[in-house]
Amino acid sequence: MKFAQANNALRTKTYVAVIAISILTPLLLANSAFAHGDEDHSKKPTVVSKVGEAKKNGNNALASRDATAPQRLPDGSLFVPKVVQRQLQLRTIVAESDEWPQTIELNGKVIADPNAGGKVQASQAGRIESNGQSLPSLGQRVSKGQVLAYLRPVMSSLDRGNSTAILADLDAQLSIAEKKLQRYEALAEALPKATIETARYDAEALRKRKAAVEVSLYKMEALVAPVAGVISVANATAGQVVDARETLFEIIDPNRLMVEALSYETVQSGDVVRATATWSINSNGSADATPELQLIFVGGGQQMREQAIPLLFRVSGKNQSAAVGQTLQIFAQKRQHAEGVALPVAALFKLSNSQQMVWVHTEAERFVARSVQVKRLDPQRVVVTSGLQEGERILISGASLLAQVK
Repeated sequence: MKFAQANNALRTKTYVAVIAISILTPLLLANSAFAHGDEDHSKKPTVVSKVGEAKKNGNNALASRDATAPQRLPDGSLFVPKVVQRQLQLRTIVAESDEWPQTIELNGKVIADPNAGGKVQASQAGRIESNGQSLPSLGQRVSKGQVLAYLRPVMSSLDRGNSTAILADLDAQLSIAEKKLQRYEALAEALPKATIETARYDAEALRKRKAAVEVSLYKMEALVAPVAGVISVANATAGQVVDARETLFEIIDPNRLMVEALSYETVQSGDVVRATATWSINSNGSADATPELQLIFVGGGQQMREQAIPLLFRVSGKNQSAAVGQTLQIFAQKRQHAEGVALPVAALFKLSNSQQMVWVHTEAERFVARSVQVKRLDPQRVVVTSGLQEGERILISGASLLAQVK
């Protein structure tokens, strides 16, 4: 009996131990970690951004070792890894101060040389007729004196009726005068010589008056080219009825063009030493890789137009791209010089307030934005007059890309 009670007590203790183990085991596992090898995983790992610490502590060297993308630092500068610099093809130059010519920037328009161009206009109302060949077309080269078309006069029915009546009256008078002259010549021995000469002059005058009226009614007017060149305007078609002074053709010489500009400052003929023009200016102020026009300063007017003084330039050399009426941006360099640093236009970028900025490469992977004052030197370059120091390394390509880094 005592043996059975002892056995039951042992079983009860065993059951209690098993239940205790089953309850405590998950709790122990939750607060412990298994280890393999010599590593200890009993502590929760902590992930810390070294780049973030570098930003807080200003340690750019640490940031450059761990970052893989350009980032804007708290001081406003940019951290750009070398890999990214190569991908963006960033290029820099050393700022060198020098004397550069002062440049004035003008807006101009291409015009035809008045000595190498001309217009063909209708002298009276009429109908256009072909010259036996096709009418001249745009771009066709013509020679001086070449017949381009014919103009047949047209008039109202009333005017035509009056002209026809005048012609009939002149015809009758001419017939009488000719018969009178024949009778006088038959009686030449009996009549004074002066009487016969008067009859002859009267018949000749009536004959000329009749020819003039016939020309106004039937004869066509030849439209000829006043100069040699290329047809730039063609407003004539066969059968077209035009009014007097209407321009039918315009002829220019593409190798003899001029440029007219307006200047708000006085420019003397000896002040301009070099002038160039371009017509492809982007919104960021840079010029495309298009041919530039080399200009020769001719002179300026003495009468203001639109509160400005008109200036005239001549296009130097043969022109292959500019057209009459095209607007240009002109850069005229004066004899006066100013000191500054010459940079490509691509080195500039603008803030929201239109302030001109450049990137200064202060460290291997750090760029600082610098506000500058600039003046245009030519279509491809500007002169920084203030904001830079000689010897600083300036970014000249990819400035607008870095400005987008947040």
